[in-house]
Amino acid sequence: MKKIYHLGNCTTCQAIIKELKADQKGFAMQDIKFEKITPAQLDEMKKMAGSYESLFSRRAMKYKELGLKDKKLEEKDYRKYILDEYTFLKRPVAIINDKIFIGSEKKTVEALKNAVK
Repeated sequence: MKKIYHLGNCTTCQAIIKELKADQKGFAMQDIKFEKITPAQLDEMKKMAGSYESLFSRRAMKYKELGLKDKKLEEKDYRKYILDEYTFLKRPVAIINDKIFIGSEKKTVEALKNAVK
């Protein structure tokens, strides 16, 4: 399975997708704004990533708006917030068979590019 969870209006996601030539490499694409992440999809990502926290974006505007930086969040909280609000998923999330690549950090993108070769 090759899949990328992304936001269509996120320039960072689009740049990574373009650089990977994901459309030519057989990736299934899911724009999480229009096709919400299902609980089963999120649970599968968590199984691969090790935690919901590793999938959670603290850069989301709602993170500050909701005052979450001042709260002690647990795994169940991260899961709930990601399912409730798509912007809480650290993007993009790429899955290639049994490997998961989360976010846009340079080293993550490099590892993803190497896995796609």
